[in-house]
Amino acid sequence: MGKGGNKLFEGRYNGKKVVVTGHTGFKGSWMTAWLLKLGAEVVGISREILTEPAMFKELGLEGRICHHFADVRDLSAIREIVAREKPDFVFHLAAQAIVSVSYQDPVGTVSTNVLGAMNLLESLREADWPCVVVLITSDKCYDNVEWVWGYRETDAIGGKDVYSGSKGAAEVIIKSYFHSFFSAKDCPVRLGVGRAGNVIGGGDWSKDRIVADCMRAWSEGRSVEIRSPSATRPWQHVLEPISGYLTLGAGLRTETELSGEAFNFGPRAEQSRTVLELLKDLSYIWGFEQTDDVFRVTGNIPFHEAGLLKLNCDKALFHLGWEPNLSYDEMIQLVGGWHYAFYKGETDMFQMTESQIAHYEKTAADRARVWTVWILMGSICTRKNGLRSPKAIYSMCLSDQVRGLSLLERPTFLL
Repeated sequence: MGKGGNKLFEGRYNGKKVVVTGHTGFKGSWMTAWLLKLGAEVVGISREILTEPAMFKELGLEGRICHHFADVRDLSAIREIVAREKPDFVFHLAAQAIVSVSYQDPVGTVSTNVLGAMNLLESLREADWPCVVVLITSDKCYDNVEWVWGYRETDAIGGKDVYSGSKGAAEVIIKSYFHSFFSAKDCPVRLGVGRAGNVIGGGDWSKDRIVADCMRAWSEGRSVEIRSPSATRPWQHVLEPISGYLTLGAGLRTETELSGEAFNFGPRAEQSRTVLELLKDLSYIWGFEQTDDVFRVTGNIPFHEAGLLKLNCDKALFHLGWEPNLSYDEMIQLVGGWHYAFYKGETDMFQMTESQIAHYEKTAADRARVWTVWILMGSICTRKNGLRSPKAIYSMCLSDQVRGLSLLERPTFLL
């Protein structure tokens, strides 16, 4: 564990048992690696390892956690694991997350994304121990009319494709389960929903993902075929939404009013770039000088792709104090640097991943992001104001008491 790592997120994950579904995937592997650094005991549930190479394998995560192969559509298997493990936290990331695959296997997409979420909640319905559950859906859950404004959590859900529809349907199931079984004030289970999209980072080798396609092609000296060079996306590094999920989980542990709420986690508006701009910027890290060597545009668009979709994250800022951490250029350096190191084959990728997480933590601490200052500010709020909510803490985050202190200089208080 990195020095000072267990102070983050109010120390809520240190020594706790955390179930991560979909832990063998791209985002799940990053979540698992960060939780290990935070001192958590991680229990993973996944059906299979979907890609080759796979970040889960490259980091050797199977030997570092309690690992279960199980399908989230198998209620009896999920119920048995949850009952046996009795986790303090659950992060549900298991999903069929590829839009193109939803056209090839719509039934599998809907059953995984909808029944998977329902089975997890059903497994926790009789829980008699305190447990926080964060279910991750997607920005694609919104009915996208491609307006220029960011979607808010109160906007209509739905979608023009099966993948989007499955995420919208999962949201309906989650909401109904919350109000039917988990809304009582004395309920030991608290749940929240995280929505994010356009996530990129090292270790993503999923099918039909633009960064994955580029890194694979460039490592072989090939140009990559792109379908929609002018499509604009608010790109964000994978650690950005994960920091949001972890912030939400820590907040749910103490704040009952957060239970049942959904939150958007996305980058600032200035992070938006076209696909073409993103590829050019990533190619510089690989030493390309001519764009002809980098990509070629094709008119082959086999399925519907949205031209614009971005999120309004004001709710996460107001209630959780969460805000994104990285600039666009910093994101590019992390994404390109991880893959470049992997394909060079001279780096321990677990150490590389830990070092990027540590860099992200330090950057966040220097910028006084709320999840790096909860230990200090929680004590100030408790002692001086009788307050301890994330919102109250955030209002003090940029005070002179905090701004001049690095993460490791901030004292740990007993709350």
